[in-house]
Amino acid sequence: MKTDAATQTDIDALTALNRDYIQSVQNGDVRRFDEILADDFLCSNPDGSLVDKSQFLAQTARPVTISGLTAEDVRVRILGDVAIIHARTSYTTAGGERRNGRYTDVWARRDGEWLAVSAHVTR
Repeated sequence: MKTDAATQTDIDALTALNRDYIQSVQNGDVRRFDEILADDFLCSNPDGSLVDKSQFLAQTARPVTISGLTAEDVRVRILGDVAIIHARTSYTTAGGERRNGRYTDVWARRDGEWLAVSAHVTR
């Protein structure tokens, strides 16, 4: 069983990775996503499509059409070598409309490093 200090270290690491993930969405940062996504990463998009890592990176490389993306009510749960992050998002569309969504990301500790293995996004 983990100590409280180890758990807090993991929570801090996952909180920082979540922040990187959101900033990478907002900035179209393909390089950072390539670093933090597992090779077997899958993402369920708001349109119902399921994309793998290479498709997600190609999607990320397209021009970003939202602004002001923020994550709120972030909840990090650690279950051994798996972590689940739930959060609410708010952002502004290209047309200036303010919107909200939710996401759930699953992270796995592999060789001592946390990597995102899946994401589910709603808008």
